[in-house]
Amino acid sequence: MKTAFLAVLSLLIPASPSFAQHTASEIDKLNTRFEQAFNRGDAAAVAQMYTEQATIMPPDSEMVTGRDAIQKFWQGAMQAGLRNLTLKSIRVDEFGGAAAREIGRFGMEAPGPQGRMSAVDGKYVVVWLKSGDDWKIDTDIWNANKTPEPAVATGGTAAPAASGAPR
Repeated sequence: MKTAFLAVLSLLIPASPSFAQHTASEIDKLNTRFEQAFNRGDAAAVAQMYTEQATIMPPDSEMVTGRDAIQKFWQGAMQAGLRNLTLKSIRVDEFGGAAAREIGRFGMEAPGPQGRMSAVDGKYVVVWLKSGDDWKIDTDIWNANKTPEPAVATGGTAAPAASGAPR
């Protein structure tokens, strides 16, 4: 029995990086979906990427819990003028096949003083949970690397940049 267990274990251990790579690839695809939904202003589609009881932790704000509240948060961020979100996964660690932690970087534009758009870059950590065959975001925290600098004049109204900056 012990020999059979060790034989099975020896087959699984070399395969585990492959599983992690597959999960990282899936999460990269989901990040692309998140970017696309955000950049077209579809807060409902963004919210559907979260578990029902997910929590987000925006900078300089209280935690937001639950898919409906998260949708309202992202809708407000979109209405405030945040745009051109990009996500870049740096590292994905899978835990037992049902959970994964992603560490990454984001970039976007946010309204700044005098209606100028500011480039915002930062980092994020996301905890993903497997829901059936799909990965869903369960915990999402992010923050900007620095105070945004004005980049492009838009003529729009100013809105707080860092507090709404998406992961």
